[in-house]
Amino acid sequence: MKQITSTSNPFIKKILLLQEKSRERKEEGLFVIDGWKETQLAIANNFEIDTILFRKGFELNFDESSVENVVEVSEEVFDKISYRGNTSKVVALAKPKNISLQNISLSKNPLIVVLDGIEKPGNVGGMLRTADATGADAVICCNPQTDIYNPNIIRSSVGCIFTQQIVVSSKEECYRFLQEQNIAIYTTSLKAANNYLKDNYTIPSAFVFGTEAEGVDAFWEEHSKQNIIIPMRGQNDSLNVSNAVAVILFEAVRQRGN
Repeated sequence: MKQITSTSNPFIKKILLLQEKSRERKEEGLFVIDGWKETQLAIANNFEIDTILFRKGFELNFDESSVENVVEVSEEVFDKISYRGNTSKVVALAKPKNISLQNISLSKNPLIVVLDGIEKPGNVGGMLRTADATGADAVICCNPQTDIYNPNIIRSSVGCIFTQQIVVSSKEECYRFLQEQNIAIYTTSLKAANNYLKDNYTIPSAFVFGTEAEGVDAFWEEHSKQNIIIPMRGQNDSLNVSNAVAVILFEAVRQRGN
């Protein structure tokens, strides 16, 4: 088994670059997973793992033959490459999945999340956790302002990035896909919108969410079955977008009785 004990090792420097630079991730076709739970979710959902690095003294309990490179690293090295340090135990390099709209596997009554221009990794991670919790079929990212495999998204999603079908698409392509699949579009908006509790989500549904600063692109407001809003009782006009996703998706789940 390979071992690395120096923080100056070129491979360790490569990992740090992959964590910091989106361009590096795209060029290398690799991204970094920080955490054993997250790595296990990636493996369980058929992500190709290139390398697993584990902290000296941690006992890996999996079939090592399924991963080409398994490396034991010193505590000093592990603390260098892991944001969580001692609580993480494992850092892995994996290859991204490139899923197209045409390759999405849909249930008989699809529930889809559309993220329009979302930019904050913490919000994206939180929304992926909600998508997983509600059994959403897919998450479609239109005009994303952050790399989907940003380490902060992986961390804040607690590995749910690996449990979801995630597609990057233009808004026009996404709209055509939803139309072809006869999926109703509900757009969260502050303009001419219904109270979200008054609509029917028992049919195939896609919910569109925009940034907190700009909201959704006008395209979605013009092409939705219905614009919807979560009424506020305080002085602010909206929720954090991650919270809004949770409120609306769980209402859809409640209506569907599952």
